[in-house]
Amino acid sequence: MNIGRTIKAVAWSFIGIRKGSESQQDMGNLNPFAIIAVALVGVALFVGGLIALVGWVAK
Repeated sequence: MNIGRTIKAVAWSFIGIRKGSESQQDMGNLNPFAIIAVALVGVALFVGGLIALVGWVAK
């Protein structure tokens, strides 16, 4: 399992820019549970960043 490749695949998916061939290749090579774990961490960081930004702006 390559965690760097998993993070890259999830990051590109968040942005929405991904070639179909690369996406299909990743689906065959990456562990689905690792993708879910990395995605959950990414969402938590994104939401935490938004909460921090709103708190800073509202101060």
